[in-house]
Amino acid sequence: MAPSLDRLSGLLQRQRMRATLLHTGPLCGVTHFAGDLGHGYLHVLRRGETTITHRPRSGAPKVVKLTEPALVFYPRPLEHAFHNAPQEGSDFTCATVAFDGGAQHPLAKALPAMMVVPLNKAPSMDMALTLLFAETDQVQCGHQLLADKLFEVVMLQLLRWLLNHVDETGIQPGLFHGLAHPRLSKALVALHDAPGEPWSLERLAEVAGMSRSAFAATFKDVMGDTPADYLTDWRLSLAQAALRDGQAVKTIANELGYATASALSRVFAQRLGCSPREWLAHMTHAAHTAHTAHTAPSQAT
Repeated sequence: MAPSLDRLSGLLQRQRMRATLLHTGPLCGVTHFAGDLGHGYLHVLRRGETTITHRPRSGAPKVVKLTEPALVFYPRPLEHAFHNAPQEGSDFTCATVAFDGGAQHPLAKALPAMMVVPLNKAPSMDMALTLLFAETDQVQCGHQLLADKLFEVVMLQLLRWLLNHVDETGIQPGLFHGLAHPRLSKALVALHDAPGEPWSLERLAEVAGMSRSAFAATFKDVMGDTPADYLTDWRLSLAQAALRDGQAVKTIANELGYATASALSRVFAQRLGCSPREWLAHMTHAAHTAHTAHTAPSQAT
């Protein structure tokens, strides 16, 4: 892997990731985290032990026992509960995590429902975590804003660590394996950086330094998708983000390489089952519902 290849910026500059400090300090008894509010979670177990439970068939293990400091990452919304001692519970620093596009953000979609990374396995995150803990341990001017930014730094470092340890994490074939591949990563970065370009299979293979047939076969094997289908999904993900920002379909189509607004709308309906206007109306209603809901974890001792 060439050290100059940045595998994350193109994705995250176009579809951002935001973190918001949710809790810092002990959690005692049973703490419930909602799964219907449109965001994921990043929990840092700083001290102590905890047991995490999930509903059956949630996509995550029913019970997870943590006995050492660890990062617990839910890239997509998923209900879960922490079970701690009724008094003097374990110490946590927690944030909500929201990707632009929600569960359809390419990075969020490529990860398991839940990931646990023991802190002793990821020393590259030590400095950022030290700064985060120093900020969350006492309230100062700009406390919330700075804590949120530091959590986003931790998130970026976690994603970087996952890319560099993809074979150790149990992540299924898909985007992370593609970005970890020395040749496919070049083509993927090019797609992420310039989604509106008229990408052909031949051109992508040339970027990857592979023959057309070898590139197509390797891409399908590693990514579980064809280059054309992946590019379409990436473009539609960006189109959804642009729609939420109030951009016109004609403008979006032009930026993403579609000849007309009708061409984009046709692909949108084929993939998502509704027109851009219908999709936006549904998402606006869902966002309003989530905004009015209570986001803090609920505790029962």
